[in-house]
Amino acid sequence: MPLIVMCGYPCCGKTRRAEELKDYFEKNTERKVYVVGDGALDVDKNSVYADSQKEKNVRAALKAEVERKVNKDDVVILDSLNYIKGYRYELFCLIKHTQTPHCLVYCLTSGEVSSAWNSERDTAEQYTQDIFDALVLRFEAPDSRNRWDSPLFTILKDDTLPYEAISDALFKRKAPPPNQSTQSQPLSSTNFLYELDKITQEVLMVIFNAQKTSVPGDLLTVPGATEKISFLTCLHFHILIFNESQSPKIVIFPPSLLEYRIKQSVCRRTHCTQNNLYLTDLNSVLNIELTRSINMAELRKLRRQFISYTKMHPTENTGQISNMFVQYLNKSLR
Repeated sequence: MPLIVMCGYPCCGKTRRAEELKDYFEKNTERKVYVVGDGALDVDKNSVYADSQKEKNVRAALKAEVERKVNKDDVVILDSLNYIKGYRYELFCLIKHTQTPHCLVYCLTSGEVSSAWNSERDTAEQYTQDIFDALVLRFEAPDSRNRWDSPLFTILKDDTLPYEAISDALFKRKAPPPNQSTQSQPLSSTNFLYELDKITQEVLMVIFNAQKTSVPGDLLTVPGATEKISFLTCLHFHILIFNESQSPKIVIFPPSLLEYRIKQSVCRRTHCTQNNLYLTDLNSVLNIELTRSINMAELRKLRRQFISYTKMHPTENTGQISNMFVQYLNKSLR
């Protein structure tokens, strides 16, 4: 149910505008229209706004009534002061949870005009001057730049309501997406967490043990996964290039095992393949040094990150966990 939040000073014409909107939607649509306001609670407004706890209870009651009536079909109009931006944000979170649009109608008048209208009311319906002045001072004007105050329709006392624009904002606009934290977690199999923990630990051990015998460019096969893990790994060694006519000789000490970084002194251009290193300047010496090894601590850290993410996005097919973890590692270890 789309929600219309009325907002403005006391006695600024909110109730009149709410009734006009109710009449318009009832005549031009087949939707039901509900008006939720202070009047339905049958409370003394002066005593309520003089006591912060009573005021908080009234706001909670109004919000609860809106929450009971809100859905995706009909229209709810909240006819109250709604002068606290934090409260308007709570209403915004409510409509995000129900995935329905909303808009804010701001009845803009000066304090003097609202005070004059207040004095014209029956004595039983008037705000006392002290309460009226306090509410005007506490009023937090809406700002269309805030998502909880948008779309915002500002109405002056002599303006005609933009019925079509309000209708389009409610029925032709996409509802804001709900917060991920408010959504129910997807259902997963009863042994999902056990399988997740077991499979990722097995992958870690395969990778850790395979590093001992791997050479640069090897693809590590992980049981249960079609994806493979690739490493460019080598140990500190020296490459000596001797310029002998057109056939340079290359001597490498010792075989490569761990990830490397190339430091060149004279070389202008290099190109590496799995087993060879080619240089355009052949009179040079290269040092390839160990920068880091992929140890178990780093692998465990990546595993914890993957498990945390997968708990929030479980898969129904536990057979895909190995592939997902291998893909995650390949991207993280680049």
